[in-house]
Amino acid sequence: MIVHPVDPDRFLVELSDLRGPLPERARRHQHALYSVVGWAHQYLAKPHPDLGRKGPVCPFVPGTLDKGLLYLALQPGRPRSATEVTDALAHYRAWYLELRGQAGPAAQFLTLLVLFPDLPLEDATRLVDDTQSRLKAEYVAQGLMIGEFHDGPPPKPGLWNPDFRPLRSPVPLLAIRSLVPTDFPFLRDDRDFVAAYLDRVAPDDVPPRWRDEVAEVAADFGLVPAPPALEDASIG
Repeated sequence: MIVHPVDPDRFLVELSDLRGPLPERARRHQHALYSVVGWAHQYLAKPHPDLGRKGPVCPFVPGTLDKGLLYLALQPGRPRSATEVTDALAHYRAWYLELRGQAGPAAQFLTLLVLFPDLPLEDATRLVDDTQSRLKAEYVAQGLMIGEFHDGPPPKPGLWNPDFRPLRSPVPLLAIRSLVPTDFPFLRDDRDFVAAYLDRVAPDDVPPRWRDEVAEVAADFGLVPAPPALEDASIG
């Protein structure tokens, strides 16, 4: 368990904590913790027949699990508004950036899940989705992604099968992770998002299957760098 250096009431549960008796302060919500970790292993990190492509539901997750960089935060109680959820997330985003700075070469795999174990489904479908929508621009500008998950499920369709709803989870939660090259399809419709992607992802790191589309979308938004001006070659 990682305890916040300034706020001792705020803590993160690590995967290693779940291999033995949970620390007392996390035990009340052990069902939520075990459910989410099981979901990450058995759903996110595995193929799904309705996904519409090969590979795991979330290609990012196997590396996160293998490196032990999945952290879980508990946000108990029933928030009354998206503003309240947004305020809570601000603390975790700042902490995430601190932890990422300490993670070394594996930093891109660091993922923080903020669980809302007491939030009923009828509130989750509103508060979790609204919070993600509010915060996405701010997060992307910082090179981060924020994802919404609950058992509604969130209405966003899968990229490869529009009838599939991939964001279903057993506990309402918001996920914080780093922006990675494979995130382009989630950002392509917004100029600021594409600009942030181009700032963070080197051309050679763009997945080959998307390089032409990235170049086309960037050009449509006027984000293609202008060619360098020719220097005056005359001899004075």
